[in-house]
Amino acid sequence: MKLMNYKDIKAEPAEEGTSKLQVRWLITKEMGAYNFAMRIFEMEPEGNSPLHQHSHEHEVYILEGEGIATDGEQERKFKPGDAIFIPPNERHQLKNTGRKTVKFLCLIPYMK
Repeated sequence: MKLMNYKDIKAEPAEEGTSKLQVRWLITKEMGAYNFAMRIFEMEPEGNSPLHQHSHEHEVYILEGEGIATDGEQERKFKPGDAIFIPPNERHQLKNTGRKTVKFLCLIPYMK
């Protein structure tokens, strides 16, 4: 068993195409988690993830802050306590539309 505080894990800039978004890789295959990775993202006000799609699903849980989730055409508001399921190959983007940092957990499967 490994127990750690997320603040003890170095925040890194998220992937290309993002704005004001950092990620901390909480649980990884290097720790022995061979099926899923858990990450926490911190998105500053006016920040966003890229509008993108990929062959794997993800599960997102909003811890703090408010914003919108979009597929590039429709927008849906999210708030703390909301869970978002993004199926494989679905375009998606998260945007912080509030005045506070958005913090969210994101789980993704490892591709075998």
